[in-house]
Amino acid sequence: MPGIDECLLEVMRLPGARGASVVDWTSGLALGTIGESPNGDHEATAAETAEVARMTAEQPAFAHLAAGGSTERSQEAPSTPVEDVIVTTQDGYHMLRFVETAFDSSVFLHLWLDRSEGNLALARMRLGELAERLVLA
Repeated sequence: MPGIDECLLEVMRLPGARGASVVDWTSGLALGTIGESPNGDHEATAAETAEVARMTAEQPAFAHLAAGGSTERSQEAPSTPVEDVIVTTQDGYHMLRFVETAFDSSVFLHLWLDRSEGNLALARMRLGELAERLVLA
């Protein structure tokens, strides 16, 4: 099971990967970064993407519907009802993949993928696999 550094190295092996980070969305702090940053500053990018993750994860519109149409979550339901968020720009994709953790599950993987060189479907599947295996110590 990979830690943050190993996970980020694996993410950067994806075709078209330009940069990646592991971010705590409650604080906006980058727990690890690699590659380029869209605005040249990994810490600023972490804070900006954390705002998007927080807004998405906390919206009732995206809550898991339990049996009977209720938005109450069962014991087995993940603490964050959203799996991932994809933002498309003219030259790339930004993928935010939420990571389930033993504590508060407020961590996500951010991948910045080049639009002309990357494969969005492959990157989404691979990021999901990495998020499941990521060990946060």
